[in-house]
Amino acid sequence: MEQHNLTVVSEFILMGITDRPELQAPLFGLFLIIYISSTVGNLGMIFLSKVDDRLQTPMYFFLRHLAFTDLGYSTAVGPKMLVNFFVDQNTISYHFCATQLAFFLLLIGSELFILSAMSYDRYVAICNPLLYTVIMSQKVCWVLMTIPYLYCTFMSLLVTIKIFTLSFCGYNVINHFFCDCIPLLSLLCSDTHEIELIIMMFASFDLISSLLFILVSYLLILIAILRMNSAKGRRKAFSTCGSHLTVVIIFYGTLIFVYVQPKSSHSIDTDKLSSIFYTLIIPMLNPMIYSLRNKDVKYAIQRTWEKVGNVFS
Repeated sequence: MEQHNLTVVSEFILMGITDRPELQAPLFGLFLIIYISSTVGNLGMIFLSKVDDRLQTPMYFFLRHLAFTDLGYSTAVGPKMLVNFFVDQNTISYHFCATQLAFFLLLIGSELFILSAMSYDRYVAICNPLLYTVIMSQKVCWVLMTIPYLYCTFMSLLVTIKIFTLSFCGYNVINHFFCDCIPLLSLLCSDTHEIELIIMMFASFDLISSLLFILVSYLLILIAILRMNSAKGRRKAFSTCGSHLTVVIIFYGTLIFVYVQPKSSHSIDTDKLSSIFYTLIIPMLNPMIYSLRNKDVKYAIQRTWEKVGNVFS
C-alpha cells in the first residue's frame, strides 16, 4: 500500500503567479525582461571577473560565485515560470520538481554563506590591509567557498530526499510558480513533523549564522573606520563596503520578511510576491549594484568593450 501511495503522483501542476487572463501577456513580457537582464548581467560579471587582470582579487572571486549562484537559482525557477503564462496547465514531472527544489535550496543557501565570506573579505581589507594578500590567499578563498557548497549540497539533498520519499495524497496542484518546500509539504499525506523540523533547523541555522557573521564583521569594520583619523580614509573604507552592504540589506530583508513574519499574517499572494523578489529581482539587481557603484567594474566593462570594438573595426 505504501509503495502504491508513493507512485500516485507522477507530475505536479504549477498554478503560477496569477490566473487572471488579462495579466498573462504583460507579466510574461515583464518577467522575460527581468530574467534576460539577470542572465546577461550575471554572465557578464562572471566573464569580466575571469578575463580582466585588475579583477583577479579575492573580492571579485567571491563576486563571481555570487553571480554564479544568482544565475543558477534564477534559471532553476525562471524559465519554467515563464512557460506558465503560455499554457493552460503548467505541469512539471515528479523528478523535475525534485531536481528544481534541490538546485534551488543548494544555490539559495550557498548565497547566504557567500555574502558572509564577502563580509569577512571586507573586514580583512579594512582592518588588516597590510596582511590582506596573506590572509586572503587563493587557498583560503577556495576553502571559504568549498565548505558552504558541500554543506548546502548535503542540506538540499537531505531535505529533497526526505520530502520526495514521503507519500503524496494524489492531489498534485502546487499553488506556487515553482517547487518550494512549503507548498509541497501541504500535498503530503504522511506525517510531516520530522521534515518540518529539519527544514526549520536548517533555515534557522543558515539565516542566523550567516547574518551573525556579517553583523560581527561590519561591527568590527565600523569600529576600525571610526578610529581612522583621515576623513578621506573613512570615505574610501565606506565606499568599499557600500555595494556589498546594499546587497546584504536587500537579500536578508526579503528573506526575513518571508520567513520571520507570523503565520497569521502570511498569505499566498504575499508569499508569491516575496518569492518573485528573491528568486528573480535580486539576481537582476546584484550585478547592477556592483557595476553601478564600483569603478573597477566600470573600467573593466569599458576596457572589454574597447577590445571588442578593436576586434571588429
